[in-house]
Amino acid sequence: MSQNTAPQNQTAPRNPGPGTAKDSWSGGGTLFAGVLLAVVGIIDIIEGIAAIAEDTVYARVGGYIYSFNLTGWGWIHLILGVILAVTGWGILKNAEWAKIAGIALASLNIIAQFLFLPYQPVWAIVSMAISVFVIWALAHDKSRTPMTA
Repeated sequence: MSQNTAPQNQTAPRNPGPGTAKDSWSGGGTLFAGVLLAVVGIIDIIEGIAAIAEDTVYARVGGYIYSFNLTGWGWIHLILGVILAVTGWGILKNAEWAKIAGIALASLNIIAQFLFLPYQPVWAIVSMAISVFVIWALAHDKSRTPMTA
């Protein structure tokens, strides 16, 4: 009979600390969220300019209870797009204000795109999905310091 004389490892598995693969994945998600927020902002700017320049660019798909002037929607998208693009740039520069503002503005973009559904349904749904990812990525960012009261 032979006995196993190799030492047994009795230590408990260590909890991964900061700088692990999970943290880098979350940081990559934040970087990607900044890029997506900037791209959504730029597309909103283009969408707004198109709506301001010509009222016949967008055709109304269905009848909704709420009705807004398309030129007014153009200005809303233009202003929101500029703010989204600047905030996306701030996230890429790792600014704390941009991460907090990114969550708020992505939420506002979801509402604006929902109300814009009759004019561009496919892009509105895609933009809402992108905004949900941006909110998730920024809310799960491990590099942020906890907010103080």
